[in-house]
Amino acid sequence: MTDIWRMSLSEQSKAVERGELSPSEIIDALIARIERLDSKTNSCVTLMGDAAIASAAIATSEIANGRRIGPLHGVPLGLKDIFDTAGVLTAGGSKTALSRVPTRDATSVSRLRAAGALLLAKLTTHEFAHGGPSFDLPWPPARNPWNVEYFTGGSSSGSGAAVASGFMPAAMGSDTGGSIRGPATYCGVAGFMPTYGRISRAGIIPNSFTFDHAGPLAWTVEDCALILDATAGPDSADPASAHAAPPNAAKSLGQSIKGLRVGILRHFWEEDLTVQPEMIAAVEQAAEVLSEAGCSVEVARIAPVSDWYDVKIVIAETELFNVHRRKLMISPNDFGQDFLARSLGALLFTAQDYVAAQRRRRQLMTDMQSVWGRFDLLLAPSALGGAPRLDGHRTKAFWKNPSILTPFDVTAGPALSVPVGFSSTGLPLGVQLAGRPFDDARTLAVGQILEGALGARDKRPDLEGDFQIDVTAPAQPLLEIEITELEADRIRAIAAAAGFPLTDRLFALLAEAAPYAWAMGQRLDRDFSYSDEPMNIFVHSN
Repeated sequence: MTDIWRMSLSEQSKAVERGELSPSEIIDALIARIERLDSKTNSCVTLMGDAAIASAAIATSEIANGRRIGPLHGVPLGLKDIFDTAGVLTAGGSKTALSRVPTRDATSVSRLRAAGALLLAKLTTHEFAHGGPSFDLPWPPARNPWNVEYFTGGSSSGSGAAVASGFMPAAMGSDTGGSIRGPATYCGVAGFMPTYGRISRAGIIPNSFTFDHAGPLAWTVEDCALILDATAGPDSADPASAHAAPPNAAKSLGQSIKGLRVGILRHFWEEDLTVQPEMIAAVEQAAEVLSEAGCSVEVARIAPVSDWYDVKIVIAETELFNVHRRKLMISPNDFGQDFLARSLGALLFTAQDYVAAQRRRRQLMTDMQSVWGRFDLLLAPSALGGAPRLDGHRTKAFWKNPSILTPFDVTAGPALSVPVGFSSTGLPLGVQLAGRPFDDARTLAVGQILEGALGARDKRPDLEGDFQIDVTAPAQPLLEIEITELEADRIRAIAAAAGFPLTDRLFALLAEAAPYAWAMGQRLDRDFSYSDEPMNIFVHSN
């Protein structure tokens, strides 16, 4: 039999169903692999080994006695460390929450347990699902198993690294601006962001109330579908929960996609962003696969990437700052610098900026109705290219460079990143498929076609070599401050009005972000009509 760690979730599930493997055998093998190799990827924060072993023994007995619940019964999963787990530390990667032990599970975690899944580990996250690969947090940043000197993507960094490393076949992550699809792309796994509200946010530490999605990262698209079916559904504990039945996505896989209309978003790389030629070629190849499968593939256009990014950043940073405001005011230095440099930027936004961003979002969503009238799915790159080096991260890029992933957090529909091969340097490449809200099952079905044609699912990263990791934290890059004295006075006045204690360091972080944050507000200040109401929380019509 194939090594257990190489098996997908569905393969492990079928082996358990046939009696070829027991849940206890799976858990024992994966715990041993984690203990031996995770020092190279830093993907696990808390190994829930004893509990997983006990749960596996129960599952083994239940299944042996004909009481198998379903496909997740006896199969291990991991959880990004923002998902509450009763009695287990859930710190969100932050020094400020080192004593936070929830008394109850997140709704999605409860549903996974009810489906018989074995929860194996809490996984590395950027601080509170935000920030970048920081070296000044209680846990080191996760490393890309394809090359440990490279970035995993974030913020579901540990989820992507753990699945790619074969520590577990699947893991839960969250996506507010690309945080499932980014790690999926860089780590070479499938990553699915369901329709907003499909999976309950209750019990997940919030980043942005408006844009937070929960969803799976897994070795295959089929695995993502199985997890979606187990976790989706209404939840009265989440005010944004969609009143829609689970999509039965796994049974939709394998259906014909002939006749589907796919729009390829060429302006993403021809006009909006600088995308590496290898990634463009991967998208073109994906379009060809879909065309050969019977899809109609034509050029599509939505608003420029920067429009979506402005809306998301102004709304999300304002909400994030409000979530953590009291601790930021009292003890800002307890947070990592990357988190500070992003979240403090919300001080530079005004109430006018926030409402304008919500009004602009409604305009964008209205424009999408005509797009969805012409196309069933949209196709685009999942990243600008292969993963960048871990030590090349700069917070300023967050403010300066729009993300190719963020538009589909704003549209609220499903988006799937599918691995489609490798760069010339051996790093994974991926493309994303985006669907209209509640078209989750079809998005996954089309993604499985691409995965089968291009995904190279038989190739895994090699962590067995005898190599050393430089654990020395790189020096914090010098901040680039490009403001006038008048603008500096404006920053000080803003902080004073908010009652925020502005040290020289915090002033410098704000000053670096200021030109970009103010520019976002200016771009959103447009001549709205009386009927351009704010979007606020996305309202489901399914």
